[in-house]
Amino acid sequence: MTEGMSLRERKKLQTRHRLLAAATELFAERGFDKVSVAEIAEAAEVSKMTVFNYFAGKEDLVLAPMAEHIGDVAGVVRDRAPGESALSAVRAQFLAAIERRDPSVGMSDVPMVLDMRRLIQETPALLIRAHALSLRSHELLAHVLTEEGEEPPIARIAAAQLISTRNSLIHANQLRLLAGEPADAIAEEAVALAERGFDLLAHGLGAFAIRR
Repeated sequence: MTEGMSLRERKKLQTRHRLLAAATELFAERGFDKVSVAEIAEAAEVSKMTVFNYFAGKEDLVLAPMAEHIGDVAGVVRDRAPGESALSAVRAQFLAAIERRDPSVGMSDVPMVLDMRRLIQETPALLIRAHALSLRSHELLAHVLTEEGEEPPIARIAAAQLISTRNSLIHANQLRLLAGEPADAIAEEAVALAERGFDLLAHGLGAFAIRR
């Protein structure tokens, strides 16, 4: 990860990780609302100003890793190969992320990651911010599809379906990991669930949930 970085860049990355680790530990112990930025700075052995040099506020100390992936789906669709559909590109990227046990698809059982996920679920202010990030992902994807010539309303509908499917799959993975299951133990079923979810997008809802 640090290969090719200058010494200054590596030190900045180390400071960032130290801040995230300190914040995670304090939040997990006492709750998000009961921890101040000054206390995070003290735990990380940096100044309060240093915290704000890296993060705009407390919420960003939790949501920064999620924010880094805000454009993932739009980027995958923008960079897909000629002849490849948006759905196919998003499916392939999601399945590959499961295989890597990537936190961005809810597949990391690293304690710090799980602590952050749990904190988001238990803190209304963080849930609101997380929802806003999801909406931004939808906007970015819709913009890519519109740039390619789709009508804006159709682009937004397609983007909503792709983003919502991913979010539902991520949530399902997170629930199992937060319940104590190891990522390696759920990976095969996570792949199967993702395949079913994307197949549903591919074939539509016309024959889904017909009342018997």
